[in-house]
Amino acid sequence: MKFKAIAVDIDGTITFRDRSLDMAAIGSLRSLDVPVVLSTGNVLCYAHAAARLIGVGGIVIAENGGVISPGFDTVPIVSESIRECQKAFDLLSGKFELTKLDPEHRKTEIVLRRDFDLELARQILYEHGPNVEIIDTHFAIHIKSRGVNKGTGLIKVAELMGIEPKDFVAIGDSVNDVEMLEMAGFGIAVGNGDPELRSVADYTAASPYGAGAAEGITYLREHSLI
Repeated sequence: MKFKAIAVDIDGTITFRDRSLDMAAIGSLRSLDVPVVLSTGNVLCYAHAAARLIGVGGIVIAENGGVISPGFDTVPIVSESIRECQKAFDLLSGKFELTKLDPEHRKTEIVLRRDFDLELARQILYEHGPNVEIIDTHFAIHIKSRGVNKGTGLIKVAELMGIEPKDFVAIGDSVNDVEMLEMAGFGIAVGNGDPELRSVADYTAASPYGAGAAEGITYLREHSLI
């Protein structure tokens, strides 16, 4: 089977740990003959800027599936999950001193600085909170709806492109990429990938970060998967 598109995370997958782009990964993405969809937990303007700089299309998944862009200069598709996330934030604010990140740009989730007890926060939300989850991407803490993720984002993007989610290869590094890899037809974890992600991947690169993404693309070519 040859896959028709690639969905790839940004931070930690095609970047180094300091979030600078790995040009080996960028070169591999630019060389592909199939569409590349960026899929990130970051905000839409960040995703579109990265897409422009990398040289891929404007169809992107942002805010962990909460925001889907059909292309550059289009009206995004935005989920209505921010209210339940705000309720969770208000609940946790009574227990922790929390710092929001990018609040003026976030439309569907709340993102926090990684400076509080994550496990205690999860316990509080599990016992008292709305239908949300709290995840650590190693770059920030995300309060997000349980019903919205990169996997649901991939379903919508595939629909927009006129293909199936199983037509995608998905590449990622973190727990917020798990649903995307599960939904795709083939999943690649870079070498620095979280154990949970590695457990659902079809291929785990030996190399970390962008070198791992480039390695994964080489694997796809060598096995005639793209």
